[in-house]
Amino acid sequence: MGLGLTVGWAVGSVVGVPLGRLADRRGARGTAVLLALATGLAVASFLVVREFVPFVLAACAYASAQSGLAAARQALLAGLVSAGERTGLLAHLQATLNAGLAVGAGLGGLALHAGTRAAYLGVFAVDAVSFVTCAGLLLRLPSVAPRVPVDRRHGPSVLRDRPYAVITLLNTVLLLRMPLLSLGIPLWIAERTAAPTWLVSALFVLNTGAVMVFQVRMARGVSGLASANRAVRRSGWIML
Repeated sequence: MGLGLTVGWAVGSVVGVPLGRLADRRGARGTAVLLALATGLAVASFLVVREFVPFVLAACAYASAQSGLAAARQALLAGLVSAGERTGLLAHLQATLNAGLAVGAGLGGLALHAGTRAAYLGVFAVDAVSFVTCAGLLLRLPSVAPRVPVDRRHGPSVLRDRPYAVITLLNTVLLLRMPLLSLGIPLWIAERTAAPTWLVSALFVLNTGAVMVFQVRMARGVSGLASANRAVRRSGWIML
């Protein structure tokens, strides 16, 4: 399972870039709606996957659609909200996201406690329906005009911005906390300890609950590049 998810997210991290460009050129809202539906379909495919190769293909489809959806949502947000309001709105969205993760973790905990095939499949079915619901909500938002593509020099121009590339690399290291929390710790608890499996969901709910409580408060102090730099530096030291 770990290998399949690794391959899936590796593919998704690459495919997400052209899907983000597609959102810029074809319209962020329409692209986001289609990718939300594609993500729901990918999740639903796990209901019928029984072999390793189809599992890897489903994981690739899910990760690709999810990565593209995240990029399209960001483009839609940039088109609908002024620059001065984005930090506060992103904090509220992140808190709402973690509320949803807490609910999902709770449902996952119930499935783990039940330990039945029907319970596991039921969670996947609910997740697939949630993405279809997400597509419907995105469709109700105002549309954003496609961005006119600008002429680019040959080669990966973003890599020529060395400070940005370095920051991106360092942020990638910081983001390793996500697979550690969602995959590493659950596997360690389930396979290496005698703790009950529902503890995985309890820890996830604790994490998401803390983000819900403190996310907006912490974001209030971020009003520009200098304050954002201080916030990232402080969080990095805390994680270390």
